[in-house]
Amino acid sequence: MYIVAIGWMFVVVCMTVVEATTSSLLGGLGTLLFYGLLPLGLFLWLFGTPQRRRNRDRTSQQASGASFTRRGQPPQAEDDDH
Repeated sequence: MYIVAIGWMFVVVCMTVVEATTSSLLGGLGTLLFYGLLPLGLFLWLFGTPQRRRNRDRTSQQASGASFTRRGQPPQAEDDDH
């Protein structure tokens, strides 16, 4: 995921430099903001959601002291009253 973000920022910085040197500095800043920082922030936020969810579940699991299965359900207790 991060290699895509690094590659995208490289392309955007190259576009920004070209825009700032040929056209205007304001156009370069707009290119950096609207082609780089905002879309990249959205990309990292969306693709980081599963990791944030796992971290939140792990934190709540540690706080409650209960053991949970992978899907977040408590394990079924075995009944020894045969």
